[in-house]
Amino acid sequence: MGELIEFSSNGSSCGGYLALPMDGLGPAVIVIQEWWGLVGHITAVADRFADAGFVALAPDLYHGEIAKEPDHAMKLLMGLAMDKAALDIAGAAQYLADRPEVIGHGIGAVGFCMGGSLALWSATLSPLVKASVAFYPGMPWARMDPKWSNYSGKRALIHCAESDGTSSAPGIQEALAGIRTGGGIAEAVDYPGTRHAFFNDERTAVFDSAAATTAWDRTLGFLRGAIL
Repeated sequence: MGELIEFSSNGSSCGGYLALPMDGLGPAVIVIQEWWGLVGHITAVADRFADAGFVALAPDLYHGEIAKEPDHAMKLLMGLAMDKAALDIAGAAQYLADRPEVIGHGIGAVGFCMGGSLALWSATLSPLVKASVAFYPGMPWARMDPKWSNYSGKRALIHCAESDGTSSAPGIQEALAGIRTGGGIAEAVDYPGTRHAFFNDERTAVFDSAAATTAWDRTLGFLRGAIL
């Protein structure tokens, strides 16, 4: 089990959930929330990363607010101040880099839905973030205006749901092209027959156990190869 913490966020502060590996040392990963907020599913993912040997921090980008209904989640998403989110994500990377338990060659970022887009974005925001993993990213890039050139020497992995249009979806293609043009390495993997949020085991209508297991194993292997 992890704990709730506060960390410095470039002149302000941000809350988050920190989970540490049993062995004490490990590579670090930022776990970025879906549009619901810092809910139990996200803290459970952070715990799973810690069980796999990572130092995991899930920043609370909504600063205490949690949505239970899609309309509320959409309102929180649309109200998310991108400049503040950028500072919080960069602050999370710096906090992890300063932790004595962290080893490796940079910080990873993993996100889901809204957080998938933010995870890809994070590598353009902080030089500390060397690898990003996006599960079915869903935000329009115009809101973030990512500087893909900051991906030089970095890596990205995108897990794509069939219901979202697979890796052929325009937003995925834009990210792949941007990262590659910027000097990074990017891969997108399709999961046939899956629906959006197929990794979220709390959403039984869309959860796909086989795809989620495969995506998780790919994520761990990717991050270990990229930052450890």
